[in-house]
Amino acid sequence: MTRKTLLSASGLAIALGLVTSCSTKPQDSVVNYPETQKIPVVDTYFEQEVVDNYRWLEDDRSAETEDWVKRQNETTFAHLNTISYKEELKSRLEKLWNYEKISQPFKEGNYTYFYKNDGLQNQSVLYRKKGESEEAEVFLDPNTFAEDGTVSLAGASFTEDGSLLAYSISEGGSDWRKIIVLDAETKAQIGDTIVDAKFSGISWRKNEGFYYSSYDKPDGSELSAKTDQHKLYFHQLGTPQSEDQLVFGGSADQKHRYVGGSVSEDARFLLISASNTTSGNKLYLKDLSAPNSAIVAIVDDEKSDSYVVENEGETLFLITDREAPNKRLVKTSATAPTPENWVDVIPESQHVLTLNSGSGYFFAEYMIDALSKVYQYAYDGTLVREIALPGLGSVGGFGGKSSDRTLYYTFTNYNTPSSSYTYNPETGASEVYWSPKIAFNADDYVSEQVFYTSKDGTRIPMMITYKKGLKKDGKNPAILYGYGGFNISLTPSFSVTNAIWMEMGGIYAVPNLRGGGEYGKTWHDAGTQLNKQNVFDDFIAAGEYLIAQNYTSSALLALRGGSNGGLLVGATMTQRPDLARVALPAVGVLDMLRYHTFTAGAGWSYDYGTAEDSPEMFAYLKGYSPVHTVKEGVSYPATLITTGDHDDRVVPAHSFKFAAELQDKQAGSSPVLIRIETDAGHGAGTPVSKTIEQYADIYAFTLNAMGYDQLPSPRIEAPSDNKM
Repeated sequence: MTRKTLLSASGLAIALGLVTSCSTKPQDSVVNYPETQKIPVVDTYFEQEVVDNYRWLEDDRSAETEDWVKRQNETTFAHLNTISYKEELKSRLEKLWNYEKISQPFKEGNYTYFYKNDGLQNQSVLYRKKGESEEAEVFLDPNTFAEDGTVSLAGASFTEDGSLLAYSISEGGSDWRKIIVLDAETKAQIGDTIVDAKFSGISWRKNEGFYYSSYDKPDGSELSAKTDQHKLYFHQLGTPQSEDQLVFGGSADQKHRYVGGSVSEDARFLLISASNTTSGNKLYLKDLSAPNSAIVAIVDDEKSDSYVVENEGETLFLITDREAPNKRLVKTSATAPTPENWVDVIPESQHVLTLNSGSGYFFAEYMIDALSKVYQYAYDGTLVREIALPGLGSVGGFGGKSSDRTLYYTFTNYNTPSSSYTYNPETGASEVYWSPKIAFNADDYVSEQVFYTSKDGTRIPMMITYKKGLKKDGKNPAILYGYGGFNISLTPSFSVTNAIWMEMGGIYAVPNLRGGGEYGKTWHDAGTQLNKQNVFDDFIAAGEYLIAQNYTSSALLALRGGSNGGLLVGATMTQRPDLARVALPAVGVLDMLRYHTFTAGAGWSYDYGTAEDSPEMFAYLKGYSPVHTVKEGVSYPATLITTGDHDDRVVPAHSFKFAAELQDKQAGSSPVLIRIETDAGHGAGTPVSKTIEQYADIYAFTLNAMGYDQLPSPRIEAPSDNKM
């Protein structure tokens, strides 16, 4: 049986007393949802039965799932194509997107390399030049990998002398990667292509070969089946992959979900990180200068995150949150590397530390309320200087080889496109290296940081960006974007898509929720496992603040987030369906009882816990799991779920099942649609053309649901005549 939803966006706007800068007229549209068959599967957790009607949608290889995806997309695009200004949005996105973008450069051998996108190229191109006056040449063009741009460059690693390059590619957005080696001078491929690398770096051991990580291909679908034993291999150049040496992870006592290896700049040490979740790692050392040397434990538990960032001979420098929730830099000897021998170089402070090294110095970046400050230190911990930054925002860079005499960094914020700068570590002088020429005037916009109070009294920072002079009368469309998990910090950065939204008079608000890393490990842990509800409460309070302060209203508010942020949106809209008019969960973790059964999902248990842990954890997860909390008789916001058919990190079954539940139970007149991108994964490497199309659809859906029959314009306060 087909369910029908009658949507009258403009009629709803009138009923809510919504006044916009556009004229409105009744324009009804009918959404006919495809039938989604219910085939009940019963799971028992601690003597409690849970019915899963849509388990069959987890089979990404079945003809039935393929047919469902096709029918859902047909329904979604049929609705989106009725929105008159969708193509106008696409044109505006293309126009603003079409400017030259250049990465910060890096030196390898005799060349300076950088990535450049002419404007609308699907993938950025790797260029190089020998001298500043020389014209750059194309070195590697990922746009030639596939005609539609769906094969992307996922990583690149040069040997210390710059003569060889190993790069990885992703096909259709998958996390499964291939690695190809080139002679950097001739660009000729060397040896066979390495296959089935996943969650892997590429780290060279001199010019002999490189270390990479992989899982055995799972039984069943490689896009969804569980993978939980990660292995570190060494590939000797000129030999077949079948002869690659297993370095770590092959035995039961070395079994971990995530294993990575990196070689120190002087090629003296192999550093191995091993972990079972996304927080906390064991750390090992192998002396490559001594034949048949043993792998020695530096940290033999997973109670902290610790990584070697530099070495000076046998002296190792580590950044760690062990006994330092906001992190510190310590040093120790490779002959006695364990924690009891660590000595502080840069002690923990009240702000979270991020560290880079280059030119024989350390560069300590501190987040102060999610804004960057950077300090330069000598290896002995002596402060050299605070680095003068271009403004309030986010920096990246200051990393390089010890021999580099010039370093590079980038700076951006929500209304300033990313520019790159040179930095002289001896004088402290910065100069603009490159800045974009974009048809967007940052001076017309303002980013303000506010602090609001969450449900339990916790003070939460939020950045709100909008056009200067905007009327704060509750009548502006607003997007509330959040993440809140995995120790990830949301710091200010420019986005063309956000710029388009603000050009139309939209408000873009980003709160720094608990679960993130903005205030260190304590802040992260306050949003994990049995504390996860704090994250949703923080997000809800952010929406309530925007409404109370007259930035917007519930009728003009959209919730957006991806991955763990997709969970955030799903949980918020099911707990508080009245908070916002629109919900936009992207590639979300939405089935909290089964997330750990797919691919490497079990590694997220530090943040979430699992339904098998205890009766308490099962009940807690089920209590907020979006798939399990959709109720009959509730009017949910207009919802556009987005995912990719090749997402093997957060498998699309999460989104499929959530869409099926919402379409089955939605009581209101707002549409519930799912947009499934083909040959696309979790987001990385998505072609520019697909990204533009996706955002045109998202914004069209959002504005249409808010009642706009044409694109809005900024509503600016008239200048005051008072001169005081």
